[in-house]
Parts: sequence; C-alpha cells; structure tokens
Amino acid sequence: MAMGTRKQREKQEDIWIAHTELPSAPGHPFYQQLNELLEAEKFDEFVERRCAKFYAAKYGRPSLTPGIYFRSLLLGYFEGIDSERGIAWQLADSLGLRSFVGIGLDENTPDHTTISRTRRIATCSAGCWGCWPIVG
Repeated sequence: MAMGTRKQREKQEDIWIAHTELPSAPGHPFYQQLNELLEAEKFDEFVERRCAKFYAAKYGRPSLTPGIYFRSLLLGYFEGIDSERGIAWQLADSLGLRSFVGIGLDENTPDHTTISRTRRIATCSAGCWGCWPIVG
C-alpha cells in the first residue's frame, strides 16, 4: 500500500453550494422549546405592535425586526454574552442560533452596529421595553 500525502488529497473546493445541501444540526433543545413558547404566546406580533412607532413605514435601510432583536438579546443573556459584537459573532457562527432568532441561511446576520443602533433607539425612547413582562 502506498502512502498518501496531504498534497495528493488536496482538491479545489466547489465554488457554490446550495444552502439545501449544507448539513443541518438539530439545534439546541432549550432554544427550540423557548421558540415554541414565544410563538405560542405570539411574541413577535406583540413586540412588533409595541415597537411600530420606532420604525419608518417605508423609507430607510432595511431594519432589524423586533422579534430578531429581542431574541438576540435573549441569546446574549442565556449564553452570557455581554457585548453586541459577541452576539453578532455568535449568530453568524451558529446555524442553531440562526434558526432560533429566525434568520434564514440565505440572509445575512445582523451586524453589531445594527444591534447597537436598535438598542439605542429603543432605550432612548423606552417604549419597547414594556414588552419584557410577557417573557418573565
């Protein structure tokens, strides 16, 4: 038997892979159950109604939806991540967490500046923060 070398095994990777061909993991059971609870309580509809006044009806760049924003904050809390950069990195890195917050494989995850900007707008006006009692 001849010895194979790493150089012999190297090949050019495919340039394009359909997202349906990517391997998928079942995700974390905690986040799956939390998502089921939030969906049963219509959490997204609730925070969208509460935060509607902070979003422009038609102008401006695409925003971070309130459901994704608050799920990102929950992710930071449960994972012990104390920075928006850390939350953004974790979302970009984990397929299971992307599924939890509702970001498809063909979508970009939010940048830390988008998370920070959304937090500043909501904190300054303090209108969205009244939605947290539904979670607790």
